[in-house]
Amino acid sequence: MRFSILTLFPDLFRGPLEVSILQRARQRGLLEVVTRDIRAHAPGRHRQVDDAPFGGGPGMVLRTDVLDQALAAVLAEAPGHVVLLSPQGSPFRQADAWRLAVLPHVVLICGHYEGIDERFVATRVDEELSLGDFVLTGGEIPALAVIDAVTRLLPGVLGDAMSAQAESFQGGVLDHPHYTRPAEWAGIPVPPVLRSGDHGAVADWRRRQALLRTLIRRPDLLNGARWNKHEQRLLAALTRDLDAMAAEDPGRHDRTSGAWPE
Repeated sequence: MRFSILTLFPDLFRGPLEVSILQRARQRGLLEVVTRDIRAHAPGRHRQVDDAPFGGGPGMVLRTDVLDQALAAVLAEAPGHVVLLSPQGSPFRQADAWRLAVLPHVVLICGHYEGIDERFVATRVDEELSLGDFVLTGGEIPALAVIDAVTRLLPGVLGDAMSAQAESFQGGVLDHPHYTRPAEWAGIPVPPVLRSGDHGAVADWRRRQALLRTLIRRPDLLNGARWNKHEQRLLAALTRDLDAMAAEDPGRHDRTSGAWPE
C-alpha cells in the first residue's frame, strides 16, 4: 500500500516512520510512504503557499492553486483516494482504518494556518477525517495516526494475524483486560480463570469483561450494534448487575486491576 503525504513539513515524518512496525513494514515492501513538500509548487522567489482570506479575518489560508499543482503531481504518478485531515472532518474510526487498508494509494493532505481554500476542498478532496473535537497546529500528527492505524491492518504487517482482530473497537466493544507475569503483583492476583487452562471459560470471561468495560467507559459504542440473542441476554444481565452494584456501592469496581469481581 502507498501513502502520499502533502505537507509543508516533510521532515516531521522521518522519526515515526523509521522505527518499530512502520519501519519493518516499509523494509518488507508492505508499505510505501512518500512525502511531498507543498511549498515546492508555490510560485515566486519566496514560495508563498498562503494568503489573506477574502472578507477579512484572522490567519492565513492555503492557496488552492498551489495545492492543486501539488496534488496533480502526486496523482500523475498513481491515481489515489484523497483525504484531507481537518478538525471539520468525520471522526476517524477503526472502521475507516479497515476501509482505507484495502485501497492501493491514499493521499493525505495536511492542512495548516487558518484553513484551506474551500474550492480545493469541494473539487479535489474525496473525504475529510478528524482525530477528534480539538484543533492541532497542522494535519501532520493526524496523518501519522491514520498511517499507523491502517498499516497494522495490512496483511503480513503484524506478527500474529489475529492481533488486529482481537482488540478494542473490533466487534463493537473495547478490549478485555490483559495480564502477564508475575501472577501476583502489589497484592493483586491475576484472575484465576486466566490460569485455569479452560479455554472456553477464558473466552467467556474475556467477552464478559469486554462488554462490561464498554458499558462503563464507552456505552455509545453499543448503540446500533447488532447482537445475537446470547449477547443481548448477556448485555441485559450485565447492565442490571452494573446498575445494582453502582447503587449498592459506587466504589465497588476495582479500577486498580481493571476487572470487575466475578
